[in-house]
Amino acid sequence: MLAEMGIAWLPGLVGAQAAAASAAARPVASPAAQAAAPGVVASPPAAVPAAARAPASAPVPLSVPAAEPAPAVRTAAPEPTLAGPVATLDWASLASTVAGCRACGLCEGRRNTVFGVGDRQAGWMVVGEAPGEQEDLRGEPFVGPAGQLLDAMLRSLGLSRSGGGVYIANVLKCRPPGNRNPEPAEVASCEPFLRRQVELVAPRIILALGRFAVQSLLRTDEPIGRLRGRVHQYQGIPLVVSYHPAYLLRNLPDKAKAWADLCLAQQVAAQAQAGSAGRPTAA
Repeated sequence: MLAEMGIAWLPGLVGAQAAAASAAARPVASPAAQAAAPGVVASPPAAVPAAARAPASAPVPLSVPAAEPAPAVRTAAPEPTLAGPVATLDWASLASTVAGCRACGLCEGRRNTVFGVGDRQAGWMVVGEAPGEQEDLRGEPFVGPAGQLLDAMLRSLGLSRSGGGVYIANVLKCRPPGNRNPEPAEVASCEPFLRRQVELVAPRIILALGRFAVQSLLRTDEPIGRLRGRVHQYQGIPLVVSYHPAYLLRNLPDKAKAWADLCLAQQVAAQAQAGSAGRPTAA
């Protein structure tokens, strides 16, 4: 117990010598403890020179973490316009430019660009979304089962891609891999080409088929269901919205709605041709 307290036991000392040795071995008690112990006179502590005193510790400054570098700012792609060379291209030059386009990554996997087909002075212009596998192989929009349905719809109006009266094009000129949805940058890269096609055809009516075609032309996120039944505008040309033929093949009951859309477009085209002042109000 004494050893744990730091006191050595000296058995050879007795009486006053033992007391003196024990006192020398004890640690010096604090002044308060000495005052409490009667008969014990404590020696004053030796003065410490001022030079030897530890300097007062200065306040430790708070560590400030190093500023992180500002994240790189991505500049949004400018909205495509016809201010560049595309605005002056004729049909042959425009088709050649599309065929050699490498503005986005879709050019890496395409077999053919899909420019458009039909009457280049038509009163009707049909705009779809993007080429599929068959369109990519043949270089023509709306082929396969969806194209056959579109042809039947057009024939009901007295129109034909080969017989005149309609021009058919897509928003995208190259097929997205696996027929995935078009990306905004891809749509933006192709839009000047479509805008120039619309200017060259100068149709009386545009029929936009499918969500991506509709939202791209009208610059909206509204679903087709909310945009149907109204007449919109694209570059000052009346535009009517309807479902894509591929969608109609999977949802047969909506063919009745598509027929109503065709009837509306036919009415608007007839009024435009006649120069009627009773054109439906554009949305």
